[in-house]
Amino acid sequence: MRATHVIGGLAPAEGGPSYSVPRLCAAMAERTEIALLSVAAEGERASDRRHDGYRDRRFGQDFARVPGLRKLRLSNDLRVALGSEARAGGAIHSHGLWLGAGLYAARAAHAAASPLIVSPRGMLSPVALSFSRIRKQVFWSLFQRRALAGAACLHATSDAECRDIRALGLTNPVAVIPNGIDLPQEGPRAMAPERTVLSLGRLHRKKGLSHLVRAWAGVERTFPEWRLRIAGPAEGGHDRELLSLVAELGLGRVSIEGPIYGDAKWAAYRDADVFVLPSLDENFGLTAAEALAAGTPVISSKGAPWAGLEREGCGWWVDPGEVSLTGALRTAIQLPREQLLSMGARGRAWMERDFAWEAIAAEMLAVYDWLARGGPSPPTVRLSSSIIGAKPAS
Repeated sequence: MRATHVIGGLAPAEGGPSYSVPRLCAAMAERTEIALLSVAAEGERASDRRHDGYRDRRFGQDFARVPGLRKLRLSNDLRVALGSEARAGGAIHSHGLWLGAGLYAARAAHAAASPLIVSPRGMLSPVALSFSRIRKQVFWSLFQRRALAGAACLHATSDAECRDIRALGLTNPVAVIPNGIDLPQEGPRAMAPERTVLSLGRLHRKKGLSHLVRAWAGVERTFPEWRLRIAGPAEGGHDRELLSLVAELGLGRVSIEGPIYGDAKWAAYRDADVFVLPSLDENFGLTAAEALAAGTPVISSKGAPWAGLEREGCGWWVDPGEVSLTGALRTAIQLPREQLLSMGARGRAWMERDFAWEAIAAEMLAVYDWLARGGPSPPTVRLSSSIIGAKPAS
């Protein structure tokens, strides 16, 4: 079954979806026809090209100079193109919420009687909904709930995200399929006397970085050969808030840095002795997977679905907050370097075994095929009690 994917934007500052959505498209394009439609980033021109085996179409944004409307990333050209794609047949797969792209996808799929799949990408969790709460409540009431309720299937990247979906009363079938991860080439690791704890990703309040800084205050003086790096694109001035907290606590070995991309990002993962994901909430937590793929053990809060860290012997899964993070940091920092390297190797093997993109793409294509042909649902699909045995809406 051919499929058209749509997302509001693909700039690196968008976080995990800027990698996982194109990579999913590339993996599926090896087996079927795939198109990916999005709104061009600021300063980027509209374009239509082949990329990694799929058609990559980026459309200009309307009302880009109007602050309130700019946030919705409206694009009439994208709306028209989605209508044409839907009439050509196949599935429409929308990623993310609260933007014009998702509403265009829902309307196009409904008009053409095409199956609609929606990946909320973590945007329905209680923590995510608490940010810009009033705006989201209005958008939910007017547009978003109806768009989601009409989907043939929703896609969650973890059991936790599936529970968030059900908590909102949505009874659609939910396919629970994680993101995949590419393994970088193994390279030399920094073996300098200075040791590093790394946290990399968007600098947003929901990421729990203030808890990490406060936790670091509990270990910095005891372990003077260690430093903490926090790197990523800042949102809402949170980098300045973190810098103020570092100064307030009198910390001397903490750096708050800008985003790191490409080879420099993978070098940062490899050079770190430990990676920390302190988030209050994550539907997947791509940076934890990237760190493991690079061979670095991970400390993750239970705000992210990484319980397997302890089962696989490659990290720690702890309660969110300063106290738990302090304890995990103390434990990790006191381990011999050789033991941390062994944990990282087990993490890399886990990523290779269970998170290969080829297998993830096959699971998603099985969902598309089920929506087109009916019959027994794939093992990844969870049916609510009210719709067990029913044919999904199309």
